[in-house]
Amino acid sequence: MLVKTFCAAVMGLEATTVTVEVSMTRGVMFHLTGLADTAVRESRDRIVAALQNTGHKFPVADITVNMAPADIRKEGSGYDLPLAIAILAANGKIESDSLGEYMLIGELGLDGRLLPVRGALPIAIKARAEQFKGLIVPRQNIREAAVVNNIDVYGMDNITDVIRFFNGDRSFKPTVTDTRREFYEKQTTFDLDFADVRGQESVKRALEVAAAGGHNLIMIGPPGSGKSMMAKRLPSILPPLSLAESLETTQIHSVAGKLSRDTSLITQRPFRSPHHTISQVALTGGGLNPQPGEISLAHNGVLFCDELPEFTRSALEVLRQPLEDRKITISRAKYTIEYPCSFMFVASMNPCPCGYYDDPTHHCVCTPGQIQRYMNKISGPMLDRIDIQTEITPVPFAEISNASPGEPSASIRQRVIAARKIQEERYKDCKGIHCNAQMTERMIHQYARPDTSSLEMLRTAMERLKLSARAYNRILKVARTIADLDGSETIKSLHLAEAIGYRNLDRGDWAERRG
Repeated sequence: MLVKTFCAAVMGLEATTVTVEVSMTRGVMFHLTGLADTAVRESRDRIVAALQNTGHKFPVADITVNMAPADIRKEGSGYDLPLAIAILAANGKIESDSLGEYMLIGELGLDGRLLPVRGALPIAIKARAEQFKGLIVPRQNIREAAVVNNIDVYGMDNITDVIRFFNGDRSFKPTVTDTRREFYEKQTTFDLDFADVRGQESVKRALEVAAAGGHNLIMIGPPGSGKSMMAKRLPSILPPLSLAESLETTQIHSVAGKLSRDTSLITQRPFRSPHHTISQVALTGGGLNPQPGEISLAHNGVLFCDELPEFTRSALEVLRQPLEDRKITISRAKYTIEYPCSFMFVASMNPCPCGYYDDPTHHCVCTPGQIQRYMNKISGPMLDRIDIQTEITPVPFAEISNASPGEPSASIRQRVIAARKIQEERYKDCKGIHCNAQMTERMIHQYARPDTSSLEMLRTAMERLKLSARAYNRILKVARTIADLDGSETIKSLHLAEAIGYRNLDRGDWAERRG
């Protein structure tokens, strides 16, 4: 008897429908074809134990299983459930009339429980696109899969429940999630707030400008000055995710297996902070079984690299293309996949190996040569992709002991949202451009051209401060954002002056300036 069930293979963020065909004849052999990896080939043993431990029997017969299309590699344990149901249906233990109306995914435990799998959300999206009536998933995956509307999603606890369902038990009801309600309810709650930050007004202003224009930013200062503290609060002032951005971000985390059981949608912008020992593959994604890396998990959010010079040179250089293209293509011998990675890059670093260069309260023991070598760990092309460079000094005791809180994130966020709305209107006809940081060369000349007097001020500043040529466009982009925060249609001298002040690392005298 020939029976078919349906599941899906996930490559990148896309799912492909897989047909599980089971043919059963007299004999005692088990054949599995269709480019299956080790986890799939081991499924027979899990299925046998699961059926025995739930009061069912694995048929004694010659069983041939084909997983089509055969040219797509099948990886992971999510094929256990569709394989088991197809085998039982071929043996006459399950009514097969409605099998073709449902897609199934799930790993089987030896006791018959359904265990969660990765990628339930893109599989649910594919099931709806292929017009399946419903999708059956493990109970732990139900919230992320139920985000997809116009398809019935059933969360099952064990294989016995699935058998009863296909044999006509209609006590099982699909899970319905009010996606929009959950999305809007959780958007404004943050654990960290800028009200907790005492002092550092200039750095908080730099972070506000970065958030308003989507600019990459680096903070340079001694240990204990609050770099990490403020970076972790950056998501609280970023504009809220749109529903489309939320779905796309959730899809990436679903594929990576990063969603918790009680999460249906990611409603706040991600904040990823990898350790400086991270490998290149973990940062960009890929591997034997391809998974999104940290830069894709930060999509629509923030990637924070603390102690930037401590990262390996290869890890830093691999960031250059994603920062420009906002996507990464991973090509290996057996696959080529593309992940989105549109994120704000935020970094922090000490100004020298000892950490106390230009610190008014500590003596720096580094020579100018050591400082220069330390700074050279960050290449010019990498630094070129960072719009805002701001120095940070330790907060004096008087400000730390001040009991009054700082400006709350909610107030800063309102200004950021207002500036972003101006940019959305400005770039509404520009495909793929949403904020000032994404402006092209032509758009800079169109939207960020200063007047004659401001242009002369910029020329003078570049000469006196020994700013590099690459700083020119970055200054104009940042000045455009400052003008938007100010509600100004034109870039004025004060906007340009502030933008120039955010190019500290471009100054040619960095290693010679001593406090």
